[in-house]
Amino acid sequence: MNMNYKRTLVTCALPYANGPVHIGHLAGVYVPADIYVRYLRMKGEDVLFICGSDEHGVPITFTARKQGVSPQEIVDKYHCLIRDSFSRLGINFDIYSRTTSGVHHRNASEFFRKLYDEEKFITKETEQYFDPEAKVFLADRYISGTCPKCGNPGAYGDQCENCGSTLSPEELIDPKSALSGSIPRKVKTKHWYLPLDRYEPWLREWILERHKEWKVNVYGQCKSWLDGGLEPRAVSRDLDWGVPVPAEGAEGKVLYVWFDAPIGYISNTQELLPQSWKKWWMDPESRLVHFIGKDNIVFHCIVFPSMLKAYGDYILPDNVPANEFLNLEGDKISTSRNWAVWLHEYVDEFPGQEDVLRYVLCANAPETKDNDFTWKDFQQRNNSELVAIFGNFVNRAVVLTQKYFGGKVPRNLKPEAIDAETLARIPECRRNLEGYLDTFHFREALKEAMNIARIGNKYISDTEPWKVAKTDMDRCASILYTSLQICANLAIAFEPFTPFSAAKLRDILKVGVSAGFDYRAGEGAPTENFYTASEGSAIHTLASDGREEPGDIVLTWENLGERELLPAGHELGETVLLFAKIEDGVVEAQIAKLHATKAANESSDARERAYTVEPQKEMCTYDDFQKLDIRTATVLEAERVPNTDKLLKLTIDTGIDRRTIVSGIAEYYSPEQMLGKQICILANLQPRVIRGIESKGMILMAEQPDGKMRFITPQEVLADGSQIN
Repeated sequence: MNMNYKRTLVTCALPYANGPVHIGHLAGVYVPADIYVRYLRMKGEDVLFICGSDEHGVPITFTARKQGVSPQEIVDKYHCLIRDSFSRLGINFDIYSRTTSGVHHRNASEFFRKLYDEEKFITKETEQYFDPEAKVFLADRYISGTCPKCGNPGAYGDQCENCGSTLSPEELIDPKSALSGSIPRKVKTKHWYLPLDRYEPWLREWILERHKEWKVNVYGQCKSWLDGGLEPRAVSRDLDWGVPVPAEGAEGKVLYVWFDAPIGYISNTQELLPQSWKKWWMDPESRLVHFIGKDNIVFHCIVFPSMLKAYGDYILPDNVPANEFLNLEGDKISTSRNWAVWLHEYVDEFPGQEDVLRYVLCANAPETKDNDFTWKDFQQRNNSELVAIFGNFVNRAVVLTQKYFGGKVPRNLKPEAIDAETLARIPECRRNLEGYLDTFHFREALKEAMNIARIGNKYISDTEPWKVAKTDMDRCASILYTSLQICANLAIAFEPFTPFSAAKLRDILKVGVSAGFDYRAGEGAPTENFYTASEGSAIHTLASDGREEPGDIVLTWENLGERELLPAGHELGETVLLFAKIEDGVVEAQIAKLHATKAANESSDARERAYTVEPQKEMCTYDDFQKLDIRTATVLEAERVPNTDKLLKLTIDTGIDRRTIVSGIAEYYSPEQMLGKQICILANLQPRVIRGIESKGMILMAEQPDGKMRFITPQEVLADGSQIN
């Protein structure tokens, strides 16, 4: 553990730009990271917060194929959606860039090339599954079939999501490509590998001996991997989307996304701070902390450190506080089945209640085991904790000050023991709060922050200043003076957790907050991906001098626990409610939305289960079959038929001639997907005119259980015109 650091570099797992962010991602990674960064900045520490979109890999090409668009269009869409959603929730990275940037492509290429030139890689020729129709190598996830253990027809080559069994493609019954539906075959290919086994002795000492302070779940998973023995891991793959491998004989290969993506942390820092990035990544006095989910532990604790070790010069992660998974209403969150609460939808449907989600996700953080999010708990925590305790206390203290003392902090004219005893409890809350935040126990830290609100709420209820004011205004003044000091402490304690509400509270109290270090000093104008803070981000909102917010009183973390933060006579601002009650109808609508999703999924599953093979048609003679001239052909040109949704006009080479076929396949295949595809056709079908185009022949296709049509194609490439007998 690095105890002598001058600065902290905090990274968050790069969200995969193949879909939006959901509450599972937020609870596991992004909310805890933002809390930690805000805490460090409130303490005045030098900290950098780095993230960006992970935009390479097979899943993105798969989505692009299905939608008939380019991979770049997919990542552009989701990069912007994710970036803006984070900002709206107050998660303010110093830069949110992307792995398709020019800076990253150059950096990732240079990283690979240095290891390549120093012979840090090994090469191996292996057999991998290949889709003969899509002409791409397949990851296990993109091979589907029937699970041999539960009979689920939609199992993947790595796992059956129905029964949870871990699988391999070889175990699937009737395996097929998820890209084209064709039967995959194994093809030899050469790739470069990082020999993790060579780093195993070093990893054992570095992790198991020197980082015993890591969270139990992280340390345990690392030990399990190391005890099982490490093997070389491919750093390249056959694909046309990604960072091209900068080596001889690597045409058609890109860096494997697991190798490419973590380098993105370095690239994004370079993009933000081109002149001073090395002090963050190569200075031993810098500290690196990765916030990730448990599915990324092996990459950030074993693989990426091995890459950095192989490269040399770079610092290594000081801590990797990974969380477990968050479930939704008792079920595992599933993006493919739309069983999720999406961040971009939440901020649209709950305007002004960003902090409620932050609070609830932190309170339910899956820090040591999987946890569950329910809408009823969301409502209860808001109404019973944020509204009834925190908000109620602040509102009573400020409203009564406005009523009895003209909105100015009254003098402490008649203090009693209860006042001193109450304020004396806050320093203990601070010590506990710091202890939990420093060790990444954010759920317990939030409880300590809320304890300050509970202390204040109980104090004002016990002392009843609204009653005391009838007989003893001096004592009432002392009670409200003490209450307002607790409010000021809450403005500090809750800044990391609920920044929008903390900003509201500071406006009410007319105070500012310290901004911390200016890490961009001397770097010039920010890059296009520089992350500007959203409203409510106190840490980044600077005054004209660049150091702190406007206001006569400026609060820092060091002030937390002090007995007089607001002097007598200090004028308060306008009174506003910090939180609003959430009514039953609001959460019932969200629950109904989820139930509708579940019903749609069950209906879809039922349709698949209910699918039956059509009965055999009446018998025909051999002579009848001999009349059919079925041949192979290749698509030369493809275009949509104007003013239609389903028709494609195909120009094909039959080996006999070039001819046109009009086919109703546009909802399954784009013109671009058809080019160069080898198909089977009924060549001697009587021509017919479709939308003014003479169509000569019929393409042979099969209907799948989901209603989609797939081509009947040769398993091997054949000469056009080959007859099928």
